Formats: sequence, structure tokens, C-alpha cells
Amino acid sequence: MIHQNENTKQQNQETAAEVISEELAEKVLEKADAESRFRKYTGQWAVLITVIAVAMSMFHLYTSGFGTLMAMKQRSVHLGFLVLLTFLLYPGSKRSPRSRPSIIDWVWLALSLSSSLYIFFAFDAFSIRGTAITPDYVMGTILIVCILEATRRTVGKELMILSLIFLAYGYWGEYIPGVLGHTGFSFRRIVYQLFLSSEGIFGISLGVSSTYIFLFILFGAFLTETGMGRFIKDLAMSLAGRTIGGEAKVSIVASGLMGMINGSAVGNVAATGTFTIPLMTGAGFKPVFSAAVVAVAGTGGMIMPPVMGAASFIMAEFLGVHYAKIMLAAAIPAVLYYLAEYAVIHIEAVKLGMKPIPREEIIPLTKVMRERGHLLVPIIVIVYLLLIGRTPLYAAFYGIISSIAVSFITRETRLTWKTFLKAMESGARQSVGVGIACAVVGNIIGITNLTGLGLVLGDNIVSLAGGSILITTFLTMIVCIILGMGLPTTACYIVTATIAAPALVKLGVNPLAAHMFAYYFACLSNLTPPVAIASYGAAGLSGQSPSAVGWTGFRISLAAFLIPFTFIYNPSLLLEGTNYFSIALSTVTSLVGVVSLASSLQNYLYVPMNIVQRLGMFIGSILLIFPGMATDAAGIALAAGVFLWQRMQARSSALR
Repeated sequence: MIHQNENTKQQNQETAAEVISEELAEKVLEKADAESRFRKYTGQWAVLITVIAVAMSMFHLYTSGFGTLMAMKQRSVHLGFLVLLTFLLYPGSKRSPRSRPSIIDWVWLALSLSSSLYIFFAFDAFSIRGTAITPDYVMGTILIVCILEATRRTVGKELMILSLIFLAYGYWGEYIPGVLGHTGFSFRRIVYQLFLSSEGIFGISLGVSSTYIFLFILFGAFLTETGMGRFIKDLAMSLAGRTIGGEAKVSIVASGLMGMINGSAVGNVAATGTFTIPLMTGAGFKPVFSAAVVAVAGTGGMIMPPVMGAASFIMAEFLGVHYAKIMLAAAIPAVLYYLAEYAVIHIEAVKLGMKPIPREEIIPLTKVMRERGHLLVPIIVIVYLLLIGRTPLYAAFYGIISSIAVSFITRETRLTWKTFLKAMESGARQSVGVGIACAVVGNIIGITNLTGLGLVLGDNIVSLAGGSILITTFLTMIVCIILGMGLPTTACYIVTATIAAPALVKLGVNPLAAHMFAYYFACLSNLTPPVAIASYGAAGLSGQSPSAVGWTGFRISLAAFLIPFTFIYNPSLLLEGTNYFSIALSTVTSLVGVVSLASSLQNYLYVPMNIVQRLGMFIGSILLIFPGMATDAAGIALAAGVFLWQRMQARSSALR
């Protein structure tokens, strides 16, 4: 009887915790909807949105399983669904009605849908005749304008303005003095480049969105409906809860696991912060620090294989390599990223004198795996298929099929028709922002290729840096961070990869390392004040000042800023090459480097550091960036010296 009472009590506690988390999650989502001015329909309008969203998901599922259409046609239909959902879901202004589309919305919808699907119906005729006619240019102009408006509504005015600047540059380039000037291109030539070629709106970025990105977003939606979120919470608690400061370390494990299915920083923050922030503050961590930990951990999900952020799929297309290579290359940097945060959290917990979470408050790992461990099967399926050389599209399709199949193993995870349709609708809704960003970035790529701007800027960056790899990488980092203040990560990476990455490659940097560097800092821009989107999301959950959370998150993540420079000089960290000794050595020295920098930033290891110890740890971590036995030996010697000095001080204090 006592045993039954204890079980009942534990079940009640788990149920209560789950209800609280769900309520918090709903509040966060409601706030996010309000901030994005997302329309909320009821009745017949809601049914219409569901039908369109489900139809979009069905189209992508069918083409991924039974063969995609011709590239331009596949992208045309994908874009048609995107603009359809955009002008139905996103109002044009604060005064627009929220319960139904306005007349102007219907006008935008008709123009954008007809111009995007024009390619689908007219592309065969265009391919045969080989020349453009007047209707092509009219439809192209309409689509360019509609994409700009869709971008303003879904992503924000910053990316729209950047696209307009590039369009103006392509047309009025002859009036620009200096190296950036060019002969200028006619309006018809620009429209042809952006609308009818594969280097504009219907280029690589939209192509990846219409295949890989959409399928992986849909995959994440299905896992969410099967209860993956609760499984990740329980698994993270059972793995990290029994360590010092385990309440905060749970956030690292949860975000890392969530990153395997959700490549969104803000999405990870909302998914894990609802239960980890109250857990941390209740244990004694400061609310601002707790929110910052969640922001940093959530951003790490974008670089955590196997799914990562949407831009990682575009990186694979830019480099012309299989996505599995990108996935494997990101593994060690992702571990280093979370280790750096883990070190900061552990040191903070030791400073506060914290203890592990009591064993009785943690669900045993065996129970967690027994009840929901089968939900890991779809992720294993995806990783296996990618590693044996299957395409990401193939892997995502069978990942979705396996997630549906394994959901029926237990009653708690079983999909119903209602949750199935909810997953289909959710996947389509979540794809709108990313898809529109990929479409409008096509304008930037198209103008860059047309004018040769990428080569010009690359040459001038190299010239400005005096041929120095360190200065060039630093300038590239600054470009990424500035662009990331106004652009989503995917757009930020594409622009930087088009303009700055070629400069690094020209200096002899490994192409994969150059693109991974750009991608890494595009992700880290989510944590860089004054516009730190991930930190702002965490601040909303905790009720703290966005500025305070932003700067605290920046301090916590500073050790992670070391990692991209490390693999620029040590491409073996990206598993480049077959020298396994070099890979192992680079990994070990990088581990020491990020932990050393974390302790220097926290000004603590066993006891508070003096200025000499802190400086020694900082210099040691910097030396470990550069390859070579001499710098590695010096860096490790400095770190080890400070470590032993701290141990002696701690023992001396204990004897007193």
C-alpha cells in the first residue's frame, strides 16, 4: 500500500509538472504569435488554413517519396504554397483585420500565386523557345514585388531593405564610384536573372527549402506530436540532474537533444526554457543567469547534428558535398560548444555552493527509456540513412514514416487522426518564414552573381586584411554578427557565404572550414547584443530584462567564440583528412582551450583567481587556437600551471 501511494504521488507530481510546462509553453506561443502579428482564425477560416497547410505537407511528402518534379516546377509549387499561407496568415499592418483577410490581402495573394505558379505552367514553353517574352517580364516583376512584401510580413523589414539595396545596386551600379561600380544592367536583364534563371528566386536556397528543409521541419512536427518533448525533458533530467548544478546542466542536455529535431534557436528556447528556467531559479541560480543559460543552450541546437539549422542544408549545396559530410564535420565543434557552456555552469554552481538534485526527484533512466525510448528510433533511422549515403530527402521521408510507425508502440505516444493532421499543419506553418527568407535571398544571390560583387568584395577583404587569415576571419565574424542583427540565420549565412567565404578560401582556408565559420557565427549572432533574438526569447520566459539576459548570454557564450577560429587553423576538428592522431590532438587541445577560457571568464576554478592566474588561463586558451606543437605545449603548460596553483590554494584554504 505504501509503495502504491508513493507511485501515485510520483505520478501526480509528474502530471502537475507537465501541466505547468504546457501552460507556460502556451503562454510563450501566444506571446510569440502576438509579436509576429500572426492571424488566429476560427470556424471556416481555420478549416481553410488547415486544408491548405495539410495539402502543402502532402505535396512534399508525395514528391519526396515518389520523386520530385523538375527543379523549377518543384520550387514554383513550393513558393505558391508559401505565399498563399503568408498572405492568409500574416496581416499587412496593425490595422488589418485579425479574423479574416482584407481585400488588399486577396489582391496580394492573387498576384503572388499567379506569378509563382507561372513558372510551373510556362516553363516548358520557355525552355523550347529559349527566349523571354513580355508576359515573362511582367510576371517576374510582379513576383519580385510580392516576395518583398511577403518578406516584410513574415521575416521583417530588414531583409526586405537589404534585398532592395541589392536590386538598386544591380540597376544603378554604373553611378557607383570605385571598385564596387559596374556597367549597370537593364531592368529586363535583372528580371530575367531573378525570375527565369536558376540563380535568382528559384535558385539553390529555394530549392533546398522545397526539399530538405521542409521535410525536416515536418519531421520535427511529427516527433513533437508523439511526445518527444516530454521524453527529452525526462531524459535530460535523468542524465544531468545528479551532478552539481544539474538544474542548469539539464538545459544543455535538453537543448542538445532538441537540436537533433529542431534547428531553431528560439524554438529550442521556448521548448526547453519553460521547465528549465523555473528549475534553475528554484535551485538558487539568478533569474538572469538562468535565462541566459537557456538562450546559449538553445542556440547550440542549430549546430547540433543530425538536423542542425536550415542553412546547413544550403551549405551542402554550396559546397557540392553530401549532407552527411556537413553533419559529421559539425560533431566535434558542437561538443566543444556545449562543453564550454557546461564549464561555465559548473564553475558558477561551485561558486554558489550548490548540491546535486536529490535522487528521489529524478525519474530513473531505465524507466524513461522503457516508456518512451522508442521515440529515438526515427532519429537513428535518419542518421543511419545519411551515413550510408542516402540523400537528406530520402532520410527525412523515412524518418517521418518511422516516427508514425513507432508512435503506436505505446498508448501515450500513439498518433491519432487529430494529432496527425495537427503535425501536418504545424510543419507547413513553421516552414513559411524560412521558405520566404530563402526566396528573397535569391534576389541577393542573383545580383551578386550578375555583377560579380562576390569576387570584388572577396578581393578587397583580402587586400584590406593584408593577406592575413586572422584579420580576414575577424572581419568575416564582424560581417556575420552585423548581418545577424537584422537577418534570420539562414539569410545571414547565405549572404556571408556568398561574399566573405570566398575571401577565406582564396587565402588557402579549407572550403568546408570557411563555410562552417560563416555558418557558426551566423548562429552565434542570435546571442550577440544589442539584437540577441535567442536571449530576448529567454527573457520573455523569465520575465527579466532582455538587455541583461542578452549581455549575460554573450558572456557565457564567449568561450564558444573561440571554436570557429580553432577549426579555421585546425580543419582536422571538422574531421578533414585521415590523420587520426592530428584529429585526436586537435580535439584534446581544443577541449583544454574552451574550458580554460570559461574559467578565465568566470574568474574562478577552485577558488577566486588573482590577476596573474586569470591572465595565464586567458593567454593559454588563445595559444591553443593556433596549430603547432610549440603553441599547444605553451597553452597546456599555462593552463596546467594555473590549475595546480588553484588546487594548492584550495587545499590550503581547507586546512585553515
